[in-house]
Amino acid sequence: MEQVLSGTSPTTRQPRVHWFAQLRAALRRWQLNARTRRQLAQLDEHLLADAGISPSDRLRELDKPFWR
Repeated sequence: MEQVLSGTSPTTRQPRVHWFAQLRAALRRWQLNARTRRQLAQLDEHLLADAGISPSDRLRELDKPFWR
């Protein structure tokens, strides 16, 4: 009776996204963050200027942990 009144029944629940797929996506994102920050660290001043990235922007990005 309580399920009928509250409108929640086992058949109306939203399907959960598989936790393993979410974990894999997070690991890929973290790996991409780490790789692109390593590449950013290797750029010289001329390439940074061409990309429109200031040295302070570069340092701010390099100071972030890989999961952000």
